[in-house]
Amino acid sequence: MSERRSLRVAAVGDLHVTGPGGPSYREIFAEISEVADVLCLCGDLTNVGSIREAEALADQLRSLRIPAAAVLGNHDWESGCVADVVRILERAGLTLLGEEVLVVEGVGFAGAKGFAGGFDARMLSPFGEPEIKAFVAAARNEATMLERALAAVHECERVVVVLHYAPIAATTAGEPAEIVPFLGSSRLAEVIDRFPVSAVFHGHAHHGSFRGATPKGTPVYNVAQTVPKEGGRQYALVEV
Repeated sequence: MSERRSLRVAAVGDLHVTGPGGPSYREIFAEISEVADVLCLCGDLTNVGSIREAEALADQLRSLRIPAAAVLGNHDWESGCVADVVRILERAGLTLLGEEVLVVEGVGFAGAKGFAGGFDARMLSPFGEPEIKAFVAAARNEATMLERALAAVHECERVVVVLHYAPIAATTAGEPAEIVPFLGSSRLAEVIDRFPVSAVFHGHAHHGSFRGATPKGTPVYNVAQTVPKEGGRQYALVEV
């Protein structure tokens, strides 16, 4: 029996592409194509979620020659044309995770945007005003979407989770304490730990820490572009 080959996964989040004339990721995408088998993009792909920005990113993705999976971030929703953003990016070859999953060489990729709400014993509960209950419901809905996606790849021996919001507090370390509850939610980690997940990538916490783990020990990587990563790269490179 042949030995199972590891898959090299590159991951980065928070590109915040602004449109023609803004920063370009063509060279990075070309480099990633040489060193990785799959690319994961962890949300905030655009700066304000405009069609113009999505088209600029789609153009830059032409230099990518490997499969890519992505989730949207909060910035990608800002302009209210998320359906157009998704359509443009899917035409460029991205698999937008959530309702969809991706399987590459037997490795399953599942994801969701995620949402805020805080961590562990300080996680916000659905008590009080309708607005608070709606906020918590949004976090629960994202966790449910992730659970469904993970169920869809349950036959894969190895599974990678892609998020925008953080599933654990550890990878937000370095951010101001006041904003940590808005950077993610333990509801995501609760779902992850019900499945045999090999690695988790997220963004959003621009000044957080690179590495942590869920309560059951699944590795979690904060790959926001501004977070220092192993090897001095702008992206993480992890074998699964």
